Amino acid sequence: MISGSKVIGFIPIQNAERALSFYRDVLGLQFVSDDSFAIVMESNGTMIRLVRMEKFTPAPYTILGWQVQDIEHAVKELADKGLLFQRYSSLQQNKDGIWTAPGDAKVAWFHDPDGNILSLSQH
Repeated sequence: MISGSKVIGFIPIQNAERALSFYRDVLGLQFVSDDSFAIVMESNGTMIRLVRMEKFTPAPYTILGWQVQDIEHAVKELADKGLLFQRYSSLQQNKDGIWTAPGDAKVAWFHDPDGNILSLSQH
């Protein structure tokens, strides 16, 4: 079956140059390749394809996230690079935009340049 297979993430983008800069320079993903269909990045062994789209509407929910060891440190590191974390009026988030879920998982959300919702979480 597929349970032992590697996962590939797909993220729609419209502006390839801006997306490459964001995923490589801000998030620190490793550039792998670029073709007429997608920019391929790698995140800790997982392939993420930034798929070129003429038009798309970003989903109103998180489409991809990273589990981190220390969310406070990761949020600060990305905020220092100019990344803005989202605030949601329905959630009680701390000053850095981190929400503590029931069960003590912590989550912080942000947008990529194309409006896709991404997240950091600590479990």
